[in-house]
Amino acid sequence: MKGIVFTEFLELVEDKFGLEMVDRMISNSDLESKGIYTAVGTYSFSEMLQLLQHLSINTGISIDNLLLVYGEHFFKVIEDSYPGLLATYKDPIEMISSIENHIHVEVRKIYPDAELPTFVVVQKTEDSLIMIYKSSRAMHHFGLGLMNKTFEHFNSKAIITLEKVKEDGTEVRFIINKN
Repeated sequence: MKGIVFTEFLELVEDKFGLEMVDRMISNSDLESKGIYTAVGTYSFSEMLQLLQHLSINTGISIDNLLLVYGEHFFKVIEDSYPGLLATYKDPIEMISSIENHIHVEVRKIYPDAELPTFVVVQKTEDSLIMIYKSSRAMHHFGLGLMNKTFEHFNSKAIITLEKVKEDGTEVRFIINKN
């Protein structure tokens, strides 16, 4: 997993819960990196899972809800760092449906060894989208947070429903209906 995902996560935790919580999460985890991350480094997903588990235990917030908030936070990182990418789209459905064939292609140019989820468009209309998310890492709520902020970015609203295709969350159907 790319380091930017870790550095931004720790920044979010510090902003929302304080530096003491960051220290507590790292101290309670068995991290190969010792909690020292660089944005361009690559780290084990198990480290992110440990950090999320310890944050959840210490805050009483579910991992899914933590990932949702983190996805919403991470959209701002994309917005600030890659405004040209967002400017190529005029509609949230168009942008979300292009994750696999455009956005992930651009991400791989910056981070060639990034392990990204797969998004398969099942059905697309002007006002709706059905996609299947597949990943060995059950971070679909991170994706949901990004999608929520995508609609907000375009001053639009949608109802986004998640249906687990696989109970472990490694395959999820997103059903998006624009309001």
